[in-house]
Amino acid sequence: MGASVTRAIRNFNLENRAEREISKMKLAPAPRHPSTKSLLREQMDSRPDIKGEIARKDDKLLSLLKDVYVDSKDPVSSTQVKDAGTRQQPKEFRLPKGNHFGMNIENIPKGKISIVEALTLLNNHKLYPETWTAEKIAEEYHLEQKDVNSVLRYFITFEVKIVPPEDRKAIQSE
Repeated sequence: MGASVTRAIRNFNLENRAEREISKMKLAPAPRHPSTKSLLREQMDSRPDIKGEIARKDDKLLSLLKDVYVDSKDPVSSTQVKDAGTRQQPKEFRLPKGNHFGMNIENIPKGKISIVEALTLLNNHKLYPETWTAEKIAEEYHLEQKDVNSVLRYFITFEVKIVPPEDRKAIQSE
């Protein structure tokens, strides 16, 4: 609420205020100190050619100035260089494997997998570790070998175990 009120006050009659500022006369230079005025007046009186020297244009300096060519570019920050080097646009896509339960996935970049595929490969590896080795998973899903090894090492699928309590007696059925 406060921001909208502040914005309304700030933007009130903005164009007219801007036009008024632009049309104002430019400020005169700041006045000089009285001691400086007297010293300048003494110098001008003692050497009248200084006034002409100040107003004169030096053709030699102007020609040298025309020969100067400055070409500048903004320096590239190190964060931009890092970002440009680390970003890799996937160039190839693959079709998703298995059933994606109604999810609208058309294609997946090579080197990446969907969540359904991740759960599937983890479950396959857990159930049949001899068949679904890290090498076979990497080849099947177009993944890096080290990434597959890390996934298989650090991620597990959910497993429900019902352990009967040992301190309670089982109810005997009659």
